[in-house]
Amino acid sequence: MTAPDSLPLHALAEDNLASASPDLLRAMVKTFADALMSAEADALCNAEYGQVSEERVNHRNGYRPRE
Repeated sequence: MTAPDSLPLHALAEDNLASASPDLLRAMVKTFADALMSAEADALCNAEYGQVSEERVNHRNGYRPRE
């Protein structure tokens, strides 16, 4: 028994996006941007969100000790 032929990923994505509403595309862009910003914050802080670490150099909400 052979595996069924599958659609190429680009064709499937193209068909879905062509028939999708603007709200779907907006949600996809928002999800991607949130993931990208979270990864950048993780890299800058040297710790993931919610992780307690001695190597942490900053807080995600921008808090820092002030004199």
